[in-house]
Amino acid sequence: MSDLTEVTGMVISAMPVGEFDRRIVLLTKERGKISAFAKGARRPKSPLMGITRAFVFGKFWLYEGRTSYTVHQAEISNYFESLITDLDAVCYGYYFAELAEYYARENLDASEMINLLYVALRALEKNQMPKELIRYAYEMRLISMNGECPDFFTCAECREEGKKLRIYSAGKEAVYCVHCIQQHSVPTDGVTLQESTFYAIQYMITAPLQKLFGFTVSTEVLYELRLVLGRLRAVTFDKVMKSEEMLHTPDMDHT
Repeated sequence: MSDLTEVTGMVISAMPVGEFDRRIVLLTKERGKISAFAKGARRPKSPLMGITRAFVFGKFWLYEGRTSYTVHQAEISNYFESLITDLDAVCYGYYFAELAEYYARENLDASEMINLLYVALRALEKNQMPKELIRYAYEMRLISMNGECPDFFTCAECREEGKKLRIYSAGKEAVYCVHCIQQHSVPTDGVTLQESTFYAIQYMITAPLQKLFGFTVSTEVLYELRLVLGRLRAVTFDKVMKSEEMLHTPDMDHT
């Protein structure tokens, strides 16, 4: 048997294998996304049962094989118990985890992604911010973190930063200022947004992680964020997230 490998991370998905085993996907700080088998984890009274379900976070000790790992034991620091007792929150949690699994890669440092997922799940638990808004902040930050976010700070036509921005174009993946709109130098697919919506988007991209889920917006801004993130998902994600169907938010993805 190989030596034990210690990693810090979170279980982002789990599925049954055979009669008593379980296969998990771990998002780890040290080795990115890895798969591991937990032998006998579904047997009654197995010590691996509680530590190999979705959202548990802590240290894991694994035996490394040629193509996967085997779970030996874990020291869990957060089970997110209040999250899994709230049906709406857990649906969002599964969606956030699926997005993390979509972006994560093996053997690449995932510290930033784990930290984002962790604070997003904590925000769902606290229930002090609309879950729909938590979703948009998480999506925007994750897309930005992976280098796929349009420049929401600079007009794509005049290239000046700090001007009053007004239109977002999904087709051009760009934003445009009031002056360029008046000059008719913008794409026809643009969506007109309030200044407050641009401020909210910019905050989602730049805010310190511990403050990312600590703001509110008006109903009108939330609606516009729904439009923007729907279009941004359509041009960024090349697959449909299965867990998205469970979310109780208006479907604006293809408007």
